[in-house]
Amino acid sequence: MKVMLIMGNRPHFIKCAPLVKEISKEPDISLVLVHTGQHYDWEMSGTFLKEFGLTAVDYNCEVGSGTHGVQTGRMLEKLDPILLTEKPDVVLVPGDTNTTLAGALAAYKFHIPTGHIEAGMREYIWRPEEMNKLVADHCSDYLFCPIKRAADSLRAENIPDSRIYFTGDITYDMFLQSKEKVQAGSDGLDRLNLPPDFFLLTMHRAETVDHQNEVSEIVEALIEIDHSIVYPIHPRAKKFLMRFGLYSKLNRVRNIKLIDPVGYFDFINLLLKSKMVLTDSSGVLKEAFYALKPCVTLDYTTEYKEIFDLGYNILAGHKKDRILESVQEMSGKIFAPVVDNPFGDGTASKKIISILQQTNPKYPAT
Repeated sequence: MKVMLIMGNRPHFIKCAPLVKEISKEPDISLVLVHTGQHYDWEMSGTFLKEFGLTAVDYNCEVGSGTHGVQTGRMLEKLDPILLTEKPDVVLVPGDTNTTLAGALAAYKFHIPTGHIEAGMREYIWRPEEMNKLVADHCSDYLFCPIKRAADSLRAENIPDSRIYFTGDITYDMFLQSKEKVQAGSDGLDRLNLPPDFFLLTMHRAETVDHQNEVSEIVEALIEIDHSIVYPIHPRAKKFLMRFGLYSKLNRVRNIKLIDPVGYFDFINLLLKSKMVLTDSSGVLKEAFYALKPCVTLDYTTEYKEIFDLGYNILAGHKKDRILESVQEMSGKIFAPVVDNPFGDGTASKKIISILQQTNPKYPAT
């Protein structure tokens, strides 16, 4: 069986790494790795590829930046000849990005069996990601659901049970493997001279940092938080903060430490050492949950209501007063592991490979 894995950004690399590891153990499976180049900056893309052992990609489409339509169109144009050349038995696409949409659409047009990793996740709001994952789901033959609610969402959209599989969340696989590696290795964060008991901040979403009124309120809240904050700053976030005159404002605050982006394993180390997490990232809020860290989410909606229902997180939005109230409410909380983890048992990648082996998808006859 030939499996093609299409990825394009940091979250994809995280999700693909455990799959690549599992596939490498299977002599009956050959793997083709395709990088669309959606994250084209080496600092944000190449570092993670190298860290996960994914540098030997078979194809790099190098699509770069652009509007959603331009970027997706370039991906489709680049993926078509790759699919025709490689003739994979199944194409796997993770997540909810333009890469996810383009990979699923390109495979669907050629009648190639397709699997969507993280299928069925819905927020029922207008966001490009919402349409990306919706279309990818309806193009896919294998819908690998990270939580049980996702399977219910797919059934409500009249997708048959024969295409729906609850595997658990593949990011939990990666977290457990990374936690073990970080705890077994030497501390690579000594060079950063971190303050003790710090809060970890991540903030990069377009809905957050691209809008001056929104991000200004968040910055004002951060300045008033009477606690050390460490912020590995995303390049595009830095660009917009500088444009709005907010970067220097943050940089002058004694208790806020701005650092360059870090690799995934260093980030997990930061997470494990932190007292609390503030984030606008759906991926990071899950990682905070896995690490049993109190978290304040700088957003108004979430795909992962289970975490919030369990009390591990608060949706604070972008308003200063609400953020400060949420930080105060979560301060000092200590969490025990969840008995019935909604994200599975950390073996999602094994389950995905096993399902493919049992069903044995085939490239269609030409």
